Amino acid sequence: MNKKLGKIIALANQKGGVGKTTTTINLAASLATLEKSVLVVDADPQANASSGLGVDLQQIDSSLYECIIDHVDVRDAIYTTDISGLDIIPSHINLVGAEIEMLNIQNREHVISKLLAPIRDEYDYILIDCSPSLGLITVNSLTAANSVIIPVQCEYFALEGISKLLNTIKIIKSKLNPQLEIEGFLLTMYDSRLRLANQIYDEIKRHFQELVFKTVIQRNVKISEAPSHGLPVILYDADCTGTKNFLALAKEIISREK
Repeated sequence: MNKKLGKIIALANQKGGVGKTTTTINLAASLATLEKSVLVVDADPQANASSGLGVDLQQIDSSLYECIIDHVDVRDAIYTTDISGLDIIPSHINLVGAEIEMLNIQNREHVISKLLAPIRDEYDYILIDCSPSLGLITVNSLTAANSVIIPVQCEYFALEGISKLLNTIKIIKSKLNPQLEIEGFLLTMYDSRLRLANQIYDEIKRHFQELVFKTVIQRNVKISEAPSHGLPVILYDADCTGTKNFLALAKEIISREK
């Protein structure tokens, strides 16, 4: 029997600071803890997902940049992490310039899709951490993906920018990747004591209905502390609220595959 190809999920929102990288790292670690094989692709030049999973950026020879621009074999850019079953293709600050260098490449929107094709059947999930811009690398990530998770911070301007992202998704769906679906809107940094957080939650539920994940990521200091130790929260504090939230999210995503 042919092994099912891994599901590619992009995490995108061009508004910065919504918990995109945090979600990528911790969802990946939770899926791996639940015995799924996971690859994180760090497509953000800031490389926070790479350092947050303990990759020493000074020590790596190949990153996503070398795969895209120098045609380095994708396998040479895969690094293991402290969590068994969780690998990563790290990013590099050079990725900022890659967008310009890619302008001469044929089918330039499909580069990441082609890169991942030979390894897709080796993972259950491939999570792509997109940068907070809607440039060519993000377009590539959405073109490669089966679905998108859109993290939304529970704060006043939460819905700002979502319409722009939804418009981009619509264009990519019609021109580049008809399979692209919205996996879900994920509410992050939620504090149930704040009236505003509850209003945002209700508003997003009203707008997007069943596209909103049941799981909500609560505001939790351990989630913020973990990356500075190069660890996902599950390794930093296995019992904290953040760990429980991300495990619940991973289970919610797995249950949809049945």
